Amino acid sequence: MSTHIVTENAAKKPHDIGEMLTRIENAISPFPKAAMFELHERGYGTLWQQLAACILSIRTYDETSLHAALRLFERVSSPSQLLQLSIEEIDALISDCTFHEAKAHQLLEIAERAAREWNDELPPDRDLLLSLRGVGPKCANLALGVAHDIPVISVDIHVHRVTNRWGYVGAKTPEKTMLALEQKLPREHWIDINRLLVPFGKHICTGTLPKCSTCPVLEMCQQVGVTKHR
Repeated sequence: MSTHIVTENAAKKPHDIGEMLTRIENAISPFPKAAMFELHERGYGTLWQQLAACILSIRTYDETSLHAALRLFERVSSPSQLLQLSIEEIDALISDCTFHEAKAHQLLEIAERAAREWNDELPPDRDLLLSLRGVGPKCANLALGVAHDIPVISVDIHVHRVTNRWGYVGAKTPEKTMLALEQKLPREHWIDINRLLVPFGKHICTGTLPKCSTCPVLEMCQQVGVTKHR
């Protein structure tokens, strides 16, 4: 593996975000899909399933959380069915996820509210989802976008790193990147930005030594913060 040192970022083309995302769509085709979108394609697309899967993914690799979610949803398909399991059984199903004990209690608490207050279905309401213990903007937005096609932006570490590396936005945290993207990114791309940039960030625009030499959008990327690349 050879590495290259970045000496200057001049003469870059302006960002054409539609063209960039089209190129990225083609470039990521050989790689696994982002876990939430993979689950949706497999038929696990209810808001409760998507929110539960996102909770499992927190501080856990996609590959691990995906398998844990599949184990869980093969056993139960609704909040009321989850309530038939003991906390020990739920924990065993998701035991390879980080913080699995806390997540088991969190899933059980959300299932209890869904069954008791909303007839076994979570309402597609962002503020309501954010009121649930442990649910932040990333999971609320991603679940709503995937399950109900509601245009909201979900920013994880990959979306944050890539869009700032492009110079498309300049923000210090994922939360501030989400706000910046809401101001700049055309609404038709709000859901796709996560679907596309998660695998792009994992396999091409990586955290260290990004694969700039084979990047499909290099001519429009300012390579902010990149000192060496492959």
